[in-house]
Parts: sequence; C-alpha cells; structure tokens
Amino acid sequence: MTRRLHLNVNILNAGVFGGSWRFPDTDPTASYTIEHYTSIAKKAEEAKLDAVFLADGPSLDPNIRHRTANNLEPTTVLARIAAQTERIGLIGTLSSSYNDPVELARRLGDLDHISGGRVGWNVVTTAGPAAARNFGRIAEPEHALRYRRAAEFTEQVVAAWAARTELVSPQGRPVVVQAGGSSDGRRLASRVGEVIFSADQDLDHARAFRAEIRGGAAEFGRRAEEIVVLPGLSTVVGSTEAEARARRELLDEILPDAYARSRLAAQLGISLDGLSDDEPIPAGLLVDPDEAGGSQTFYRVVKAIIDRERPTLGRLLKKLSGGGGHRIVVGTPEQIADDIERWFRVGAADGFNVMPDVLPSGFHDFADHVVPELRRRGLFRTEYEGTTLRGHLGLGLPAVPSGSRPPARRPVPRSEVISS
Repeated sequence: MTRRLHLNVNILNAGVFGGSWRFPDTDPTASYTIEHYTSIAKKAEEAKLDAVFLADGPSLDPNIRHRTANNLEPTTVLARIAAQTERIGLIGTLSSSYNDPVELARRLGDLDHISGGRVGWNVVTTAGPAAARNFGRIAEPEHALRYRRAAEFTEQVVAAWAARTELVSPQGRPVVVQAGGSSDGRRLASRVGEVIFSADQDLDHARAFRAEIRGGAAEFGRRAEEIVVLPGLSTVVGSTEAEARARRELLDEILPDAYARSRLAAQLGISLDGLSDDEPIPAGLLVDPDEAGGSQTFYRVVKAIIDRERPTLGRLLKKLSGGGGHRIVVGTPEQIADDIERWFRVGAADGFNVMPDVLPSGFHDFADHVVPELRRRGLFRTEYEGTTLRGHLGLGLPAVPSGSRPPARRPVPRSEVISS
C-alpha cells in the first residue's frame, strides 16, 4: 500500500503568530464566533484534510491582554462542526489533569457516535500554575505525577469506550492523540498514543523522535504501524518568495513585544525583566530540559535553538514569532511542498499538524495552493476513501491496554486543595 501524507489544520484562534489578530483585513474577534471554526472546517473538508484540531487550556491566559486566545470549549465547537460537515475528522484537546475520566469518556464517546466515527482526543497533562489555581490547587502537580496520571486516565477512558454496548462509534472508539516531547511524554506516547503531535525544528532529530516512539510502542506490545507522527508546521505562503518574506516581516513587526516576552519567559520559567533585545539569554539561567517544570516539550525546543544559534533576545523572539517553538516555513506553495515532501520521504513525519500564520487567510492560501501541489506529486489524497478518522489515518482498532478497567471517580487529595 502506498504511504500517503496526513494533514490536519490547527484552528488556533486568529493564527499561530502572536500578531495574527493585527494582520490587515483580519477580524481580531472572529475566534469568539462559532462561524470562524465552522467555515475553516468546511474549507478543510473541501481540501480533503484528515482533521481539524483544536487546542485548549482550562484557564484564562493572562496574555489575553496582548492577543486573542482559545475561547470556546473544544467539544462544544466540534459538535457544531460535526453537524455542518460529513467527513473531516474532529480532534479536540482535553486535559487529563483537570477532567473526570467518567465524564470525559461519555462526552467524547457520545460525540464520536453522533459524528459517525470522526473524533480524536488530544491528551494533554496541562502545565502552568494558572490552570492549577483555577481548580483550587496550590500549584501544578509535579511533572512525572502528571504523566503517571495521564497514562492511567487514558487507559481508563479507552477501557470505558471499549466496554460500550450502546451508542458505539463506527470507528470503534475515538483516536487517541498525544502531544509531549519530554521523557515522560515520549513514554506516554509509546504507551497510549495513536497520533503524536510533536514539536521539532530539526529534520534528523524529528526522524530519531519518530523512530523512538515507534520502537517504544513495541515494548507495550504495539506495532509501529499503529503510530502516526504529525509535527506542528507553521506556514507563511506567498505567490513569490519575496511576497512570502514580506508577509513574515509584517507579522514580526506587529507582534506585541509584551506578549512575546511573557510567553517566552513562561516557557523557560525565568524572568526576562531587565534583559534588552540586544543581549543573549544568559546560559546560566537555563536548566536541563528534564529538570524544567511546565511544558518540557517547548522548553526543550527553545533551549536547543538558544544552544545552537546563541541568538540575542530580540532575534529569538522574532524567530519564534510568539508561536512557541513550532517550525516555521516561509515561501511559495512549491517551496513549502518541497519542505513537506522532504520530511515525509525521509521518515521524519507521517504528515503535519498545519498551523497557518493567520486565520482564515493563511489557511485559504495553504488549501488553495499548497494542497494541490502536494496532490500533483502524488503525496495527498484527491478524495476521501472512508468516513471515519481512523479510516483517514489508516489506523485499525488497537487492543485495549492489558490491565485497563473502566474509570472510577478520583477524589482530589486534600494536599492539592487550597484551604479556606
């Protein structure tokens, strides 16, 4: 069977770039409307993409002062998208740290049933003190603890889906998506993940990451073919290279500096106060990635850039463009297709979670010009061959992890509750 590329679109509010909401002819408040999401999803279905992808965090990001945020709860949005589409997959991010497995299993299982088998669940452990405080906890749980809970939580949810005898999905059960590049995250991906959403800047490292996850799956009695690795890819498309670079330069100019600094400081777990744009980040402030709190995935990516390139703070902020660390490709449709094809053919990726620079315009450029170029190269489908997300991804129904049981309610330990 010919190996085919997989593509999702991440509907990340106004776009992945920190200044996307300021881009000319962009409605800065569109992501507060359901039509923003349904219109992009319909466009993605016309382009025959595998799925739409919704990120989420169960707290109000303080950076709302500087840019629009993720605004609507994912399963609510996906239910509306399901009603207005027929084939496109529906992937939503829901926390294993701040949800109940009984409720989550039913919510996603029911959505998978009514959508005709199109749902995927992106398992995240949710880093950061803001979310912890939002749930009455003193601080976020320790990193390893979050991942141990995530593994048990996910296996309980999968067992609950497998035990359903009514309202069963045509695809058997939702696809388990996992995003995490830390040591604990890679272990979780090998144990429970079917689609792995990764962050990587380097082709050789991405190829090694994919091989590690597929090899690690064998330790849990799984087959490498059960794993689909989709790195995040931010795209800036222009009809000419000069046009694409001018678009990127404008996005860098309109990036709110306060937002970029705040986001980077949070990712690195350090203060940037008093550091000018002309200075590099002092190496002594950075710990080993395995010792970092918060999201080790993005810490690892950003630290690698700092170690490799020794950029000034200003240069680093522009390189990241407020997007957090996903790779950015700037160019013509042909140049972007060249990049996608190279990563795909050498085994660094099975496809990509596409994160357009600006929404909806950046995605329209990708769907109208990059996707047809990928089709001309025989890399991407021209029509859907199935009706379920598993069908689009070429995934079968894996066995329920041994020892899994349907979820029981977990009381919150007294040590995690803020006393009155």
